[in-house]
Amino acid sequence: MTKSLATSDPWRTLARFTSARIGLGRVGSSLPTEAMLDFSMAHAWTRDAIYTALQTEELSRELESAGFLTCRAWSRAKDRVEYLHRPDLGRRLSPNCIDNLHSHSDSGRRLSIVIADGLSSLAPSQHALPLLKCMLPQLSEWEMDDVIIATQARVALGDEIGALRGAEAVVILIGERPGLNAADSLGAYLTYKPHVGCSDAERNCVSNIRPTGLSYERAAHKLIYLLHEARALGCTGVQLKDDSDVVRLGAVR
Repeated sequence: MTKSLATSDPWRTLARFTSARIGLGRVGSSLPTEAMLDFSMAHAWTRDAIYTALQTEELSRELESAGFLTCRAWSRAKDRVEYLHRPDLGRRLSPNCIDNLHSHSDSGRRLSIVIADGLSSLAPSQHALPLLKCMLPQLSEWEMDDVIIATQARVALGDEIGALRGAEAVVILIGERPGLNAADSLGAYLTYKPHVGCSDAERNCVSNIRPTGLSYERAAHKLIYLLHEARALGCTGVQLKDDSDVVRLGAVR
């Protein structure tokens, strides 16, 4: 029997409890071939998540089959390369889609949902609809807007869309920067009384929404809690604390 050249790492027994790269072992001063190949595959998945275009037509059909009306929007970045090199262009709407986004709603209780590609088109295409299905039964106090599907989008694009839609609050579900073991992580950013020029300090974020991260049910619970508290407080951001887990634990008891 041929003896393996790779030296096992005593930490490897703990690797089954995490997706982090620990206990990989070594061959001399290098990583084993298996670990290097796994790293290369994860890196390829990450690049694919960043550069693959969001399939907007397919996503629109899935949303409409689930009972949601949809609308399209896109940023000023003309393509993926410009989007990655010019984050500022991804934060503002293209003039070509602004007219279609104007709304004359005066209910004062409108909630706009934006689904955006961000830095991972894989995330919204897989996780946005299941999350919305978990949220919808708990949104009876809100007037649901059409779901806006946005491309070449950064987080701040949601604020401009929300302002045009006359929304009391906007939630943008966007692909987060992919990690080597998390190419499909979805982030949800909430802004109350959205307007162009909102800073990060004026938003709340629920991140890593995916089956192997924060579940759809828990993410929906957090977002519903934040929406309720934002209305009561009149703002989002640093003044709005996410105590949803405390409320959840109290309910379990």
